[in-house]
Amino acid sequence: MKLCRFQVPEFDVKQVSRTQGAPTQLAARSGIVDGGTVIELTGDLLDPRARSGKTFAVDAVQFLPPSVPTKIVCVGRNYAEHAKELGNEAPKIPLIFLKPPSSVIAPEAPIVMPSISQRVDFEGELAVVIGRRCSKLRDEDAVSEYILGYTCLNDVTARDIQRADVQFTRGKGFDTFCPFGPVIETTIDPAGTTVETFLNGVRKQSGHTREMMFSVDAILRFISRVMTLEPGDVIATGTPAGVGALAAGDVVEVVVGGVGTLRNPVIAEHDVNDDADDGAN
Repeated sequence: MKLCRFQVPEFDVKQVSRTQGAPTQLAARSGIVDGGTVIELTGDLLDPRARSGKTFAVDAVQFLPPSVPTKIVCVGRNYAEHAKELGNEAPKIPLIFLKPPSSVIAPEAPIVMPSISQRVDFEGELAVVIGRRCSKLRDEDAVSEYILGYTCLNDVTARDIQRADVQFTRGKGFDTFCPFGPVIETTIDPAGTTVETFLNGVRKQSGHTREMMFSVDAILRFISRVMTLEPGDVIATGTPAGVGALAAGDVVEVVVGGVGTLRNPVIAEHDVNDDADDGAN
């Protein structure tokens, strides 16, 4: 089953009167994607899934990030070939770091390249979405009971800043550096799927989750013994070899087998500033 959060652009929010502050935002809705149709649900994806009776064509909705995480926990160097391509040793235990919720953007939203970085990379990944609060999982605990499903994620990285800082926070944490979605697939085998990244239609990364050094079960147990995972939290499981640089004007797509395609354009920071200036005049 493919779950999603979405908006229905029934009107252009830019045309809403601003006399009383910020323009009204479109309501976030939850749904099930069935082929070319989105079936609306009455509540949140974490609630019992009752159908509202409304349906929409997939091409008539705007997909949102499929969860609202309190944190995004990422696993670094979980594919041996990726560790090798960056000149790093394979870790003995999962190497984890955080991306802030402020870095999250939706499918089709632009990745903004910060002007202070000279090298921004794509990193396509399989991501896990937590469905139940979990803490201190034991070896005998069934990890799958705590997982809502799986999605695509792009761990966008300012590589030069990451190398300069040694630790990962700044290089991984810029606004727009965590696109994920468009859906949560509840049924795939996380050890039996593919992870690919395409840049302007050309495949740059091609990996299989069986190549991960630490399985999804091992990763979740490890993280849960450090921090409590809340429903909606996202775990990025690492990227295969083939990471590369982005440039303004690019389009990057992360494709996870059985899940779908996460697509985002890339723009320069000065383009955002120029748009803001135009809106003020």
